[in-house]
Amino acid sequence: MGSVKASAAAVGQEEGEVATERLVDVAQKAADAAGEVLRKYFRQRVEIIDKEDQSACSQFFSLLGTWGLGDRLLLIRSEHAFSGNNGQWTMEMDNQLHSSHSSADLIGPVTIADREAEEAMASVILKSFPTHAIFGEENGWRCVENSADYVWVLDPIDGTKSFITGKPLFGTLISLLHKGKPVIGVIDQPILRERWIGVDGKQTTLNGQKISVRSCSLLAQAYLYTTSPHLFEGDAEDAFIRVRNKVKVPLYGCDCYAYALLASGFVDLVVESGLKPYDFLSLVPVIEGAGGSITDWKGDRLHWSVTPESKPTSFNVVAAGDPRVHKQALDALQWR
Repeated sequence: MGSVKASAAAVGQEEGEVATERLVDVAQKAADAAGEVLRKYFRQRVEIIDKEDQSACSQFFSLLGTWGLGDRLLLIRSEHAFSGNNGQWTMEMDNQLHSSHSSADLIGPVTIADREAEEAMASVILKSFPTHAIFGEENGWRCVENSADYVWVLDPIDGTKSFITGKPLFGTLISLLHKGKPVIGVIDQPILRERWIGVDGKQTTLNGQKISVRSCSLLAQAYLYTTSPHLFEGDAEDAFIRVRNKVKVPLYGCDCYAYALLASGFVDLVVESGLKPYDFLSLVPVIEGAGGSITDWKGDRLHWSVTPESKPTSFNVVAAGDPRVHKQALDALQWR
């Protein structure tokens, strides 16, 4: 009887590994599809919606009526002149615009490449797993049902400002959640053609080679990355300064690429504030699979129970290669 149970367990494990391999294969194909789109648009003239000037964006959308003109992408600036109504913008026109464009269209730069890459990924995933759900940064929830055990969370361009300024340190982020837990994560840099893959319970790989974080016992010896010190506000800014003042070298930039460098053993600590779930969920299996730690600023594990009604809330994230530095960073943050 014992041998029968052992055989059944082995079969179950083998079937699970096959299923995981298929999921990873689809994640890779989705990253390939996004990469084809992004390489096409990288360092080209990209349509930028400057959401810091919402009225200017509204006027342009209303008169243009499209995101672009064929393959030609347009730079949108607040100084655009607008025809009609003697060049004046009316409240009626503004209300009409805001009823047809979501608030997400009015925050941060958005590009045609973003949307096209997300659609390319979604097409690949749904072709293989039509009952899975997708939550994309650009288009939110899509699923044939109102709930799903498996949810793919997509961020086609993490680091849009890097993308539109020609810096190849942005990334495509793909995460697969199973009942809210990140079980597969992909960080793909399509220009440098670097791909980090993290799978729950397995060692992280970079282009197929296993990688690991490096040892660093003291915060005072740590190299710290954050995207920008200007992204911290209020108490979060004070908390970040406490950490920054204790590390050996603070560095800025890179967006998700900083976490990839941490997983590869080149960086010791990443501290960021105000991240959305699609910004960090894919990072969890990558960091943990390389031997690192990634939590919120209280030290709690990161997860997201997503539904059709879910609104991406903001999280404060800290990742470290060495658990000792992770603990010291949490102590310095003093986030309660």
